[in-house]
Formats: sequence, structure tokens, C-alpha cells
Amino acid sequence: MINFCPLASGSKGNAVFLATAKTKILIDAGISLRAITTKLDTIGVRIEELDAIIISHEHHDHIAGLKALFSQREIPIISNLETAKAICASFCDEQPKFKIFTTGEIFEFQDLEIEPFSVKHDAVDPVGFRIKTDSGTIGLCTDCGQVTGQITQKMSNCNLLYVEANHEPELVMASKRPPFYKERVLGPLGHLSNQATASLIQSVYHPKLHHVILAHLSQECNRPELAMNAVKSMFQGKEAPFALSCASQNQISVSISF
Repeated sequence: MINFCPLASGSKGNAVFLATAKTKILIDAGISLRAITTKLDTIGVRIEELDAIIISHEHHDHIAGLKALFSQREIPIISNLETAKAICASFCDEQPKFKIFTTGEIFEFQDLEIEPFSVKHDAVDPVGFRIKTDSGTIGLCTDCGQVTGQITQKMSNCNLLYVEANHEPELVMASKRPPFYKERVLGPLGHLSNQATASLIQSVYHPKLHHVILAHLSQECNRPELAMNAVKSMFQGKEAPFALSCASQNQISVSISF
């Protein structure tokens, strides 16, 4: 049995809880320790139960709660070497306990088989994850500026996808954000648009894909209905042939179990 629950998703902070029969982890810790603790309590999980935190990259909205979490709990942190170096530089006097993986190489953590793969983003060595469990396979891909062949390959044959649908390009251009922000978001090292994500989902769809969660939606330059309609349009405007939802920035999203 898998329990997959986004605790927060967006530019103000990201954290996902994943549990199997033997393992409980966070994927990213971009919200405060207090928020992590409160949200875990809400879904019936004590923070002491966490076995590890896996980090996708070193941007603040993915590690904001990491220092306090490590200082109080000393939970192992799993990342690649370059990300670990960047995190250590920001921790100054603290030295987290890292377990280092190599991007592109599968590693095992308890009953999880985890494959970190490179994504295009303006971080030192950003990754997405393909996670295999006894119950199924999860693909996670947020914070990337373009869909690559590798991303398409790693998102294929998954039972659950957690994938970025950050923005509607027209809303980015119409926003009051400065030009450098617009260039970054729309560029090859920025974030995926609704249309790019919808095309990715269409290309990897198969009958055993049961649920897609659209993640990291911009609160200013996107809306859940726009993101979901972009995906539905790839299936002739009908309901998508899988459960489709959007992860929330401020609220705990619906848990997915299978």
C-alpha cells in the first residue's frame, strides 16, 4: 500500500509525504518545521516517524524547513553531492547527515527503489524521481523548464504522476512581474507551462496510469481549471481517463492510496 500526500506545492514551499508499509519519507521540505509538523499531525503521522527527507534541489522553496528539521530531529537527508554542498553552504554551522545518491543511478532505501534523473532548471544539479514500490510506480517531476526525452522516459509506465503545471504563458506575460522573472519562468531552465505538461501526460499515458496530480501551480500566473483543462484537451475535451487533481499551496492535498 502506498500513501502519497502533497503537503504544500508552489513557489511558497514544497513538501510531499510518501508512505509504504515499511517507510515514511518527505520529498522536499520547503515549508517551516512548524508547518510540516502540523500537516503531518493532521494526516495522522508524527514527525518522529519520518525515515528520511529526499531533496530534489537546493532552492529555498524546497529546503526552507530543512535546517530546523535537522537541528531538532537529525533525520537523514538524501540528495546528490552538488545539492548537498549547496545546502551545507547555507547551513553554515550545521552539518546535516547526508546520504548521497548519484544522479542517473538507481538506489534503494528500505522498500523503495528510487531513480533520480536530471531535469532542466536553474539549480546546481536538479532532479526528478521515479520511485518503485511493491504496490506501484510514482513519477515526480517539478521545477523544470522543458520536457526532455529523459523526462518522458522516466514518466512512462507510472501508476501515479506528480508533475509540474506551473503557468499559462499569456498570464506570465500579462503579469506585473519584472522582465527577468518572465524570462526565467518561460525559459529552458524555468518552469513547465500547462500546455507542455499536458503534452507530456498525453505522451506517457497508458491504461494503468490511475492518477495525475498537477503541481507547483503559480498563484499569479495560473489557475487549477486552466491547468486541468489543458490536460483534458489532449483527450478530445472529455474527462481524462485517470483521476486528475491539482496540488495546493496552502492546504494539504487529497491523499492518494493504492
